Amino acid sequence: MELELIKNGTRIDGRKLDELRPIYAAVGVLKNANGSAMFKLGNTTAIAGVFGPRTERNRPGTSRRSTEISMVTRQALTPLVFLDEFPKTAIDVHIEVLQADASTRCVGINAAALALADAGIPMRDLISSCSAGKVGEHTVLDVAGKEDTEGELDLPVAYYPRKKQITLLQMDGVTDSREVKEIIKLAVKGCEKIYDEQKKALRSKYKLEESE
Repeated sequence: MELELIKNGTRIDGRKLDELRPIYAAVGVLKNANGSAMFKLGNTTAIAGVFGPRTERNRPGTSRRSTEISMVTRQALTPLVFLDEFPKTAIDVHIEVLQADASTRCVGINAAALALADAGIPMRDLISSCSAGKVGEHTVLDVAGKEDTEGELDLPVAYYPRKKQITLLQMDGVTDSREVKEIIKLAVKGCEKIYDEQKKALRSKYKLEESE
């Protein structure tokens, strides 16, 4: 399996072990939302829309729309949002995964963070999310494609860059503590690169609005 997925330090999609897939980030992509964003990591694409704050609340209970992505996104973003500024209100963040090729949780979180910023929701910083994992004996950044289904371990991380804190960590697979630390360190490096692209997307919108 290792020979198929990684050969001479090159992964099956042509990337180096520590290389991200191509990134595309844009904000203001939905007209009817208070804030919105699209984030792509390779072939994995998500759009997020923010609606609110509003005073109505959803009825308690599990919605059919509830997914793992919504749960982990809430956990990842909550420490960054100034929730005390919105008492007795709700902010709805809707995420649609348009195309999935692994790392959907990470891409959804990145889109949601941008959409919140685009909506003007007060936040301490952006949240950036990236995965790292183990394929054969190799540690790899941004798990994708067959690496997700045939690799030994996938570890998505959500990262608060300004404070250098991890707000979400999940692990699918088993390894020792030394290797986990190595994989987390690599995932954080990916998050920092994604953070730069998120900031570029926000700056691009502001520059466009100023020129108009």
